[in-house]
Amino acid sequence: MAPGPAPRGRGAAGRAASAGAGPEPAWEPAEPAEPSAARERARERASAWAAAAAPRAMAPAADRQGYWGPPTSTLDWCEENYAVTWYIAEFWNTVSNLIMIIPPVFGAIQSVRDGLEKRYIASYLALTVVGMGSWCFHMTLKYEMQLLDELPMIYSCCIFVYCMFECFKTKSSVNYHLLFTLVLFSLIVTTVYLKVKEPIFHQVMYGMLVFTLVVRSIYIVTWVYPWLRGLGYTSLGIFLMGFLLWNIDNIFCDSLRNFRKKVPPIIGVTTQFHAWWHILTGLGSYLHILFSLYTRTLYLRYRPKVKRGCSPQSHPAPFFPRATTALTFSPSP
Repeated sequence: MAPGPAPRGRGAAGRAASAGAGPEPAWEPAEPAEPSAARERARERASAWAAAAAPRAMAPAADRQGYWGPPTSTLDWCEENYAVTWYIAEFWNTVSNLIMIIPPVFGAIQSVRDGLEKRYIASYLALTVVGMGSWCFHMTLKYEMQLLDELPMIYSCCIFVYCMFECFKTKSSVNYHLLFTLVLFSLIVTTVYLKVKEPIFHQVMYGMLVFTLVVRSIYIVTWVYPWLRGLGYTSLGIFLMGFLLWNIDNIFCDSLRNFRKKVPPIIGVTTQFHAWWHILTGLGSYLHILFSLYTRTLYLRYRPKVKRGCSPQSHPAPFFPRATTALTFSPSP
């Protein structure tokens, strides 16, 4: 039979005395308590501290479920899911895409009526496709719809790059080398992104294209057509403002959500900065197409005029056209 535990308050000498090794001393220090419980409590506190210090997801997980089921996308933005309606996951992030869908359609129609080059019709339609893809993504938060949003962003920027670098060529010319390079770039980005599924990769590739457009635009307004600075810098400034709000929405998501709980809904809506990103980048992209088109038609010796709605204006094109602005052209004498 195994020996029982030693009596409390006795050390090794006490146990030896109990076994008959000699008289028991009057007193000796007690054995230290078993430290396992203390170590366990310390581990629990350390785990709690580590969990508190760990970086949080872009959007907290305590969102509602709705018509489209649990999200499968690799990104879930700061707007609360299904907070407005059961049928749309991110309501404000969805409806804000209308500015990227409707105005470019009218721009494409007007470009067809004016007989403009197909590259500009493609630019308008590409922006519309981006808006429709973003609508589907934010409405469902499904991975397939996310691709329908993000990949057209790459393709549309490639079209914009082609237009900007072909502004000073003869009419209806085709640069097959540049066209092949941009198509190859799009295919590589698509293949890699489908493989790695890493949003940072997509954002870096998209940023490279936007940077290329910015550099080209600055060159044009600095060295070629300085009087287009207003339109060029307005387009760039609006886009950068949207990018700033996009970052604020990502970095301060928890603070924004807490703020929305404390204010009336009509005020909370104004802090949906990802929706503002859609509005501002949609407007900035539309103005960029106008800038590119303006540059091209000036080179071709046309006189561009601004057309708002259905009634043409006789004054020269202003630097702040409305979102529904289309350009009309008449050959210069």
